[in-house]
This record gives sequence, structure tokens and C-alpha cells, in this order.
Amino acid sequence: MKLNYNKNKDGLVPAIIQDNKTLKVLMLGYLNKESLSLTLSSNVVHFYSRTKQRIWKKGEESGNELHVVSIKEDCDLDTLLIKVNPVGPVCHKGDDTCFEEINKSESFIDKLEDIIEDRKNNSSEHSYVSSLFNKGTNKIAQKVGEEAVEMVIEAKDDNKELFLNESADLLFHYLILLQEKGFKMKDVINLLKKRRSKNK
Repeated sequence: MKLNYNKNKDGLVPAIIQDNKTLKVLMLGYLNKESLSLTLSSNVVHFYSRTKQRIWKKGEESGNELHVVSIKEDCDLDTLLIKVNPVGPVCHKGDDTCFEEINKSESFIDKLEDIIEDRKNNSSEHSYVSSLFNKGTNKIAQKVGEEAVEMVIEAKDDNKELFLNESADLLFHYLILLQEKGFKMKDVINLLKKRRSKNK
């Protein structure tokens, strides 16, 4: 990794810290050559503190470490993007991020899964999703099968709108089945990523 440490007079490079799962920016820190070397060797983010004038491991007192997933330099070789899996809150004030944001994905699928999880944990007689969970795994699996058949039927025709509607129904019920079995879409995606890495 060829970084330009001479861009700044103090020999430091800024590092944007991003959650690998939610993609939220967690904080901004600074690294020098030694702290980057420690980060690479330990897979735990080490910064150089301009206040303390020393290297410090994030979470050395609180235990809220930043476990490294990937490190990339920018096009000018003077800034780092470090994707991490954080252990606990990142900000010293106790917030999820140093920007007073909740570290939560804003993707539609994640929000939909949150709603499904709420319907599972807080059953309502007026909720279709709750009624499926109450009927158990076999009923949910049967519903997924029915939606899959309907999608296949529409795939053989030329009505794109009907095909997309049935696809949406299938995905929705599949998300319900995943949670019934104790999983979420991220678990499926992680498995696909592992398969892809093995085939490289």
C-alpha cells in the first residue's frame, strides 16, 4: 500500500471508517505508518491520536474495537477507506457513530425485515404476517411454494407487470420463511459471497 504521508506536515493520513454491513460512516481518524502497520497485522484499527501524541487502539479502554474487513486507498493515495465490523458504540459519548446517527442500514429490504421481525415478536390479530407466524413453518413454507409456482406461470407469459408482482410476493414470503427459520437475507448473501470467493 503506497500512501503519500507527505501530503500533511504531520505525516498522517485521514481514514474514513465505514461499517461493512450498514455502510454507515462511523468516524474519521488519522493514521501514520506505524499505526497502519499495527492495523494490518492485528486486523483491529489503530489510530494516531493528535491530542495524546501517540498510537492508540480503538477500544483499548472501552473494548469497543473496530475489526477490519478491508482497507482501500483513494486515487490520490492520501486517504484511506477502512470498512469494519464495530464492537459496540463507536463514539466516546456512547453513540453508534461520531455523527450522532444510528448505525442501521437504510436499505428497503432491511426495513422490510424489521417490520416482519416486529410482526413476529409482537403478534397482532390484524396482521397478515403475524397470522402466518402463528400457523407455523409448514404453512409459511407452503405459501412460499404457492407463490413460486405463480411466479413461474407468469414467467412463461409476456405480462411483465404480473411477473414482477408475483416475484414481489415470492420475495416477501421468502423473507418471512427466513425469519421463521432464524435467518435473514444477509445470511443468504454472506453464503453466496463465500461461494464466490471459493470459485475465484
